[in-house]
Amino acid sequence: MTMLLKTTDVYKVNDEEEAVQMINDFKDKQLDGGYTATKSGYVIKTKKAKGEIVDSWAIVTLEKTFEE
Repeated sequence: MTMLLKTTDVYKVNDEEEAVQMINDFKDKQLDGGYTATKSGYVIKTKKAKGEIVDSWAIVTLEKTFEE
């Protein structure tokens, strides 16, 4: 028998506001989604050119644990 116990999903989003909203939605949907939100977070990334920030985004990590 094979059973999925845990997944970790990583997403790239446009900004911190979108990252926070994604995490809140993830936590709100855990009851209906059949999983427990065990870990979540985000990191802001930037791209620099000649010392100036030319682009920024957020990397969101969401970990789901499923019941055995």
